Amino acid sequence: MTTPAQDAPLVLPAVAFRPVRLLVICVALAAVAAVAAALFGVPTVGLFFGIGLGLGLTNAVMIQRSVESITAKDHPLKRNMAMNSATRLLIMTVIGLTIAYVFKPQGLGVVFGMALFQVILVASTALPVVKKLKAQAADGLEGETPQQ
Repeated sequence: MTTPAQDAPLVLPAVAFRPVRLLVICVALAAVAAVAAALFGVPTVGLFFGIGLGLGLTNAVMIQRSVESITAKDHPLKRNMAMNSATRLLIMTVIGLTIAYVFKPQGLGVVFGMALFQVILVASTALPVVKKLKAQAADGLEGETPQQ
């Protein structure tokens, strides 16, 4: 007999999340964006781009902390995780769009920074997982004997 989805325990995969490495990447990208924006005569775009990267990093760290606190409970609920994620996403979106609106058009750099951070986050967490899965698959194939 199977357990209904709403009653199933919350299971999260181990994720290779390294906030310090992401911070270094964000600082480097913000510096490149600031120099490029200054060369084009709009230095505030670079500043806002860096703010967007910072908002993305803050969100990622908050995700990590909320996942740790929710999964540490005896009976973690998926609803708590969903509500936490929706609330955090709403707050970050409102902050980003407010900055973009108030400081338009240069403020759009915040939106681009937040979007690029998501790409970096996915790449930096997915690639190690894919490598590990490939290594496990290769180890599994090496141990097998040929069938006749």
